[in-house]
Amino acid sequence: MRRELATRFNRWRYNLYAPLYDKLAQGFAARRRRAIALLNPQPEDQVLIVGAGTGLDLDFLVRCHRLTAVDVSEGMLRRLAERAHALGLPVDARVMDAQRLELPDNSMDKVVLHLILAVIPDPVACLREVERVLKPGGKAVVFDKFLPDRGRASLLRASANLVTRVLATDINRRLGDIQSATALLRDHEEEAGFGGFFRIALLRKPPASPI
Repeated sequence: MRRELATRFNRWRYNLYAPLYDKLAQGFAARRRRAIALLNPQPEDQVLIVGAGTGLDLDFLVRCHRLTAVDVSEGMLRRLAERAHALGLPVDARVMDAQRLELPDNSMDKVVLHLILAVIPDPVACLREVERVLKPGGKAVVFDKFLPDRGRASLLRASANLVTRVLATDINRRLGDIQSATALLRDHEEEAGFGGFFRIALLRKPPASPI
C-alpha cells in the first residue's frame, strides 16, 4: 500500500512538473549522450526507456527503429510524443509503472534508466523488472545520483535528503544495494559530475545457461 501511494504521488508530482521539466533537466544532455554511447544501441535493437519523461533521451536514439518508452506520468508522455513526432521517430509510448512492467520476458536488447532509480519508490522492483525483460546478454545503462557502494551519507547530505525526497529524488541510494537483488553484472562505471555525485553504470544480463 505504501508503494502504491508513493507511485500515485510520483504520478501527480511529475504531471505537475511536466511543463517545466525540459528546462530543469536539459543540463544533463552531455551525460545522457555519454550513457547512450556506452550502451551503443543498434538500429534494429529493441530499446526500452524506463521513466522516459518528456523524451530528452530521444535526441541520442535517432538511429533506433524499435523504441518503447514508459513513464508513470501522462503529462510527461504527451510531451515525449510531440518530441518523437518532431524527430520522425516511431516510439511506442505507454503509461506504465516501472515496478510492474507490462512487457514480455526476454523482449528487450537494451534498456535506458536515466534519473529513475533514485526517484521510483521501489528501485529494487524496478531493476528486477529490467532484468526480467532484458534478453540474455542484453544491457542496461544507468545514469543517476548515488552514494558510493560502501559510502555513508554525511550529516549534511542526510539532512538535504529529507527535502529532496519530497521535491524529486532520493540522493542517498546505493547502486550496489539495488543491483545485488538481481543477477545483473556491472561491466563499467564512471563518474558523471559533481565529484561523483552523479554516476553512469553499464549493466549486463548474463547469457542463458546451456541446458
